[in-house]
Amino acid sequence: MRDSFASFHPFVNFLYFTCVILFSMVFMHPVSLVISLSFAFAYSIYLNGKKAIKFNFIYMLPFLIITALINPAFNHEGVTILMYLHSGNPLTLESITYGFGAAAMFISVICWFSCYNAVMTSDKFIYLFGKIIPALSLIFSMVLRFVPRFKAQLLIVSNAQRSIGRDVSNGSLIHRIQHGLRILSIMVTWMLENAIETADSMKSRGYGLKGRTAFSIFTWESRNRTALITLLATAGYIFIGAAAKAMYFRYFPSMRSTGLSLYSISVFMAYAFLCAIPLIINITEDRKWKSLQSDN
Repeated sequence: MRDSFASFHPFVNFLYFTCVILFSMVFMHPVSLVISLSFAFAYSIYLNGKKAIKFNFIYMLPFLIITALINPAFNHEGVTILMYLHSGNPLTLESITYGFGAAAMFISVICWFSCYNAVMTSDKFIYLFGKIIPALSLIFSMVLRFVPRFKAQLLIVSNAQRSIGRDVSNGSLIHRIQHGLRILSIMVTWMLENAIETADSMKSRGYGLKGRTAFSIFTWESRNRTALITLLATAGYIFIGAAAKAMYFRYFPSMRSTGLSLYSISVFMAYAFLCAIPLIINITEDRKWKSLQSDN
């Protein structure tokens, strides 16, 4: 599915994901966690479709439950004791709640990073930081590209080895280990060759040299200015609200938060709007596209 938010200027995209990822890691209020997790799930599904649905519900939700159950086994803080474990340690409501909160925070950050990888391509990152930190930006972009390319190449190598009977599922245990080591050796060789070829290619193009110019398809349009102003205003309002403890919540020794007020509700609404910006843009553009098609 076409992502209209990805067509904005790379600076707008990068600033947006910086804000939502930082806020997702810092704000531990249950309402903010639900907001961040919900919109991160929704946007990842919008970007990746069935693949994201499978990943989120098969891996992320079980991880949420398992983390929430494991945390009370090691964390026994809290004043609301529900029962005592066989070891004699108390099982507290606060530790269970904190386990759910920490897991929700971790999963939402993972989902936001999956959206970041889909929107912030390597050419966008190099465009933003290529002149400032050329070597580091190149390495970072290569790292972001490495995982999907490694998975694709591993599938190719595994299928090739399977066709000649040398897959890790063929033969005895010793033969399987040998086949696995052979595939690992092939992948290591491929990684080293790919890194050398990329380095030689960038060096031959004069990457990082002073005064070097580069072609770019990114232009600053009026909609980028509007998006930037909206993003800064919303993030600033949320930051001020957090500084005023409108989103304050503590888990230990007892759960306590600032009482709900019109101001705190407005801060949560601003946070929800910030997380929903890509979806709002995409839904609006999709409706415009459908109306244009119906007119034709």
